[in-house]
Amino acid sequence: MRGTAAIVGVGHGGMGEAPGRSHFDIIADATHAALADAGLKLSDVDGVFSATMINSMPAVSVTEYLGLRPKVTEGTNTGGSSFLAHLQWAALALDAGLCEVALITYGSNQKTGAGKFVSTSEVVPFEAPYKPRYPVSAYALAAARHMYEFGTTREQLAEVAVAARTWANLNPEAYATGPLTIDDVLNSRMLSSPLTVRDCCLVTDGAGAIIMVKADRAKDFPKAPVYVLGVAAENWHRWVSSMPDLTVSAASRSGPRAMEMAGVTHADIDLTMLYDAFTITPVMFLEDLGFCPKGEGGRFVADGKLRHGGGFPLNTNGGGLSCVHPGMYGLFLLIEAVRQLRGECGARQLDNPQIALCHGNGGHWSSQVTAILGTGATL
Repeated sequence: MRGTAAIVGVGHGGMGEAPGRSHFDIIADATHAALADAGLKLSDVDGVFSATMINSMPAVSVTEYLGLRPKVTEGTNTGGSSFLAHLQWAALALDAGLCEVALITYGSNQKTGAGKFVSTSEVVPFEAPYKPRYPVSAYALAAARHMYEFGTTREQLAEVAVAARTWANLNPEAYATGPLTIDDVLNSRMLSSPLTVRDCCLVTDGAGAIIMVKADRAKDFPKAPVYVLGVAAENWHRWVSSMPDLTVSAASRSGPRAMEMAGVTHADIDLTMLYDAFTITPVMFLEDLGFCPKGEGGRFVADGKLRHGGGFPLNTNGGGLSCVHPGMYGLFLLIEAVRQLRGECGARQLDNPQIALCHGNGGHWSSQVTAILGTGATL
């Protein structure tokens, strides 16, 4: 699949707060922005890939709202990782000639529509008696175990949030900006020990969209194409009580598979975009994806290397911790990676990046999807 499809347009809608707008409204905004970015019309789209937090048939519902009649419709929902998985299926559909212009889109008005942290309506009989606060308790459980096994500290977790804020302060679209210190994170309200409010992602509105075409058409568009070099997905469980090891996620399998498909090594990665719904997730993903040994994630991040100018660019938009997190975040990883690889990020722009690794997480550490994107120079 390496290099067979490319992203030629990206767009946002309703970032932060979109009062009075439905999730469909801001999905439409993001879609039209991505189409304009690609120099295409809505009528050009003949493949729709989407998941939402509300609709039982998300891709069908999005298709209806946009007034489309696609040849391919795919709406598998694996949580926040869904859109990286859709990247894989869109690339395969394009390569097989099932469609010519694929749209991947998502949106939520979670902030202004409800204003509450994402929870779940499902009853889990073997977890419910302990009254967990979903989803934070599932991640707090893993954080506590990681601290117990490897000596990871709350200060090291807090550094992830502080680093994200240094990038957000350079991003005009970021929702949370301004000073943030390790003490600020540690002293904020405890939600589920050991995670405080500042260890947890934002609750915002927001929508995103990506336009993809087959590689042989990719150079015919206004912006430089960004190619899909590799994608791999893994899932080992649904609920955290069934997670085989609380300190190892399925990213330990998806990462190596995606990198093998892309033909790259860790030394080739110029930008890393990791799902940061909680400060523990980048720490564990850095380990599972092979950027540092298992158990060393806390020490890896502790010296400020993730901050702007720290030498290891991670979540350069500010991430789910400081930029945007409308319930499911994975699509925004891809959009930031594309903009960085095209050199469009202004004050936070990296120096000539060529390859980006994006990693999405869904459920309670449940679904892990790794994608490798590259510029034309990487083909």
